[in-house]
Amino acid sequence: MSQKASVVLRLDAEAVSSLKEGLNFKRNSEDSKCYIIYKSNDGLKACRNQCKHQGGHFIKDIEDLDGSTVKCTKHNWALNVSTMKYVNPPDSFWQDELEVEFLDDGGLQLLELDPADPWLADPREPQELQEGEVKVTYFTHACMELQFGVKRFMFDPWLIGPAFARGWWLLHEPPADSLDRLCGTDLIYISHMHSDHLSYPTLKVLSERRPDVPIYVGDTSRPVFWYLGQSGVKLTNINVVPFGVWQEIDDHLRFMILMDGVHPEIDTCIIVDYKGHMILNTVDCTRPNGGRLPHNVDLVMSDFAGGASGFPMTFYGGKYTDSWKAQFIKTERRKLLNYKATLVKSLQPRIYCPFAGYFVEAHPTDRYIKDINVKNCAEDLNALIKEFAPEIKTWTPKPGAVLDLSLALRDSTSSEPITDPPAGTKIYKDSYEFDLYLDELNSAISCEIFKHQSWIQFYYTWAGFRNYNLVVRVIETDDDFEPVSGGYDYLVDFLDLSFPTTTPKREHSYVELKNRIGVMRYTVLHGRLWDDLYIGYQNRISRDPDIYHHKFWNHFQTELPLSRPDWDQFLQQIPIPQESRDYCVVA
Repeated sequence: MSQKASVVLRLDAEAVSSLKEGLNFKRNSEDSKCYIIYKSNDGLKACRNQCKHQGGHFIKDIEDLDGSTVKCTKHNWALNVSTMKYVNPPDSFWQDELEVEFLDDGGLQLLELDPADPWLADPREPQELQEGEVKVTYFTHACMELQFGVKRFMFDPWLIGPAFARGWWLLHEPPADSLDRLCGTDLIYISHMHSDHLSYPTLKVLSERRPDVPIYVGDTSRPVFWYLGQSGVKLTNINVVPFGVWQEIDDHLRFMILMDGVHPEIDTCIIVDYKGHMILNTVDCTRPNGGRLPHNVDLVMSDFAGGASGFPMTFYGGKYTDSWKAQFIKTERRKLLNYKATLVKSLQPRIYCPFAGYFVEAHPTDRYIKDINVKNCAEDLNALIKEFAPEIKTWTPKPGAVLDLSLALRDSTSSEPITDPPAGTKIYKDSYEFDLYLDELNSAISCEIFKHQSWIQFYYTWAGFRNYNLVVRVIETDDDFEPVSGGYDYLVDFLDLSFPTTTPKREHSYVELKNRIGVMRYTVLHGRLWDDLYIGYQNRISRDPDIYHHKFWNHFQTELPLSRPDWDQFLQQIPIPQESRDYCVVA
């Protein structure tokens, strides 16, 4: 049976607005089950009102001055709901957190994964591994090759080209034979649709040499390969698998894909089981599997770096000075390091490896982003883990470095299990094919559709976002975010999807977007998601008031139609001589 996210409690908008700061106890009137919701400036956290020790119910702890701790009526166990950590007895359990999903009508619902621990189905006793039987080779960013006996398994191959339009480039130089090894692998897992994991330039090479390699993705609501038909990449063996179900490869090798609790529509992670030895790769998940993960596995891999967002680097005006951004980024990176170290300590793997964070804003026009968007250092995270949990072996990989799992499990203190690349191996990239990829993006600028201002209405009607009191001004710019001569500068009123020439006089939220013209027009032409603009640092953003419009960004980042706008239909509506229709719409 596949894993599902079940709704355990719903609150209407009135009930949500009545939630007070601190602890709130709620009961589901249908089944009488009880829940705790903790409200703070950071948002809402929720869990079942049930102690993990022996199932007792919690009540407020009258000795708690902060208003965040509850006490079990059975044995007086104490839980801090703001952290979901049991504080009495210390160092015991973590409470299983429920996902909080806000609804369009102002209400919310609490979600729980069912089953919560699907990897417990059909458990296998670990068998002894021979030296060299299981090897993990780091390539670059989130790309790892795992050898299990005679089978080779590759994760998230981004080996060539940029990601997020022209915003991200590989920091590390992949091993010289990485593309050959990709084309010779037995199976590939792609965690999600972001282009630093699903790299069409890389997969184009695969499709030309071995298009039938089995590729596995999770059954996310936004299909991972939604753009495949338009990409020109021909792959013939893509397998969409349900969450929480073992996929049997052979008698010894199986894997299971799990959803992310915060972004189940796009993000996934994976557990691989070989002869009873488990490897967990949480990739980019914010709360993989809703926070419930297997403990004491042999190897855990996760992201670590931070900085994979346009916020706050691309924002301007108001508080967004360089000094404010620098302090914010410093604080957030420190919080991420502590969170990752605490998570690893709680999971108690034998080995931990930070990866999926080695990218750089390499293009010269993004020097400002590169300088201010300081990322975490993998060595710093591993040093922190050594403080928190010295018994856990850590590995900071270099491109081409290999971990022999059998040797590492025999002696966690030895350096013998890790083979670093030969001396003199090139570790960092020092050159990029900028022009090749920028020329492709900029080719959209001169397309016929953009000669007609009515493309604006056609595009946003296709996008389908409306009934939201937000006015957005979009300005097409050059690489320095200065308006382009002849470029468009327009308003979109998303309340009624109109295109006024001046901002409405009613009260409304306002966002100003300065978008690099090549990336914006390429995004419009091909119906791509706005991640290329936002995560790729290809715009500058100002907003009044200074609030995040989740519905707007979520729509343009995950919910745009699966098929691109029908620009042929658009052009047919405009009287243009046939001989002048030399435009670059992709078939």
